[in-house]
This record gives sequence, C-alpha cells and structure tokens, in this order.
Amino acid sequence: MGFIQGINEAFKEGGWGMWPILILSIFAVGLIIERFVYLFRSSMDKRQFMGLMQKLIAQGNVAQAIKVCSGTSKPMTRIVQAGLMKVNKSNADVQSAMDETALKEKPLIEKRTGYLAMIGNVATLSGLLGTITGLIKSFAGVAGVDPSQKATLLAAGISEAMNCTAFGLLVGIVSLLAFSILNGKTQALLDDIDEVTAQVMNLIASSRQAQPPQM
Repeated sequence: MGFIQGINEAFKEGGWGMWPILILSIFAVGLIIERFVYLFRSSMDKRQFMGLMQKLIAQGNVAQAIKVCSGTSKPMTRIVQAGLMKVNKSNADVQSAMDETALKEKPLIEKRTGYLAMIGNVATLSGLLGTITGLIKSFAGVAGVDPSQKATLLAAGISEAMNCTAFGLLVGIVSLLAFSILNGKTQALLDDIDEVTAQVMNLIASSRQAQPPQM
C-alpha cells in the first residue's frame, strides 16, 4: 500500500509531463504482452518438424505431411503447407507458393515490434521535456517572491523535473529492453522459417527423382 501511495505522490509531483509518459507506458505494456504471446505461439521445434517432414516426403506421403502442417497451424507450417499443396507442379511453382505465403506471414511476425523502440525514445525525451519545463517553472516562480518562499518553490519545481526524468527513463529502459528481446526472437523465428522452407524445397526436389508423390 505504501509503495502504491509513493508512486501516486511521485506522479502528482511530476506535473503534466507525467501524463504523456503514462500513456506511452500503457501502449508499451500492451505491445510487449501482445508480441510475446504471438511469438510464443508462433514458435515450434524446427528439428522435430523437419525430421517428420523428411520422413514423410522421402516416403512420398505428401498427403500426411500436409495433414501434419494443417494440424499445427504455425507461420512456418502454413508456409510449408502452401508449397506441399503444389507438389504435383514444377519446383518453381512450389517455391513460388511458399514465397507468396511467406510474404503474408513474415510481416505478421515483425508487426509492431519496432514501435517499442520509438516509444522508448519518445518516453525518454518526454521525461527530458518535463525536466526542462519543471526547471523553467521553478526558476521563473522564484522571481520577485518573498525570499522565505524561494526554497519551497525551487524544491517543488526540481521535484517535478526529477520525477519526470525518472519516470521517462524507466519507461524508456523497459521499452528498449523489451524491443531488443523481441527483435532477437523475431529474427530467430524468421531465420528458422527461411532454413526450413529451403530444406523442404530440397527434399521435394530430391523426392521427385526417387518416386512420385502420393496425394
């Protein structure tokens, strides 16, 4: 309870500059949660998946491979499934189908993550703006007032400035840290998709020479 009260008092002391930072922090938390959930649900064990695809495609059992992909429904499996659906056509058609689906799936993986970096920078700058306005207010407020009140007015203005700085830096640090983690996870997922689609394409090309696929 005391911690919440302390935050509430600090927010009030921070003045108007705390409100834009608060709005940015709400957006940041929402983005972080949404992206973590999406990327977690989109991830899968690529080695296990490729082992199964290799076995089924080598046997020519493409129908079962398609069934496995449709039952998993991840970005990676949807891209592979698009290629497997064209397995009776040329290699170029298979690759084109996977590329087309990848153009739909990859932007969804990268979607909105970049906003976290922007929020982190804007929150830091908003804190700096609140600091500057707080200091201007404190020094302008002491002009022409009773000397006994100068210390009080200066303390209030400096408190507003420091609270804005602290809040802005906190939101900025959290947002940029989350951006780094999510960006790394996003890139790893995109790399896995590129690797798996290339391996599946090679498996399909190799299986054509061995035996006709079973659809």
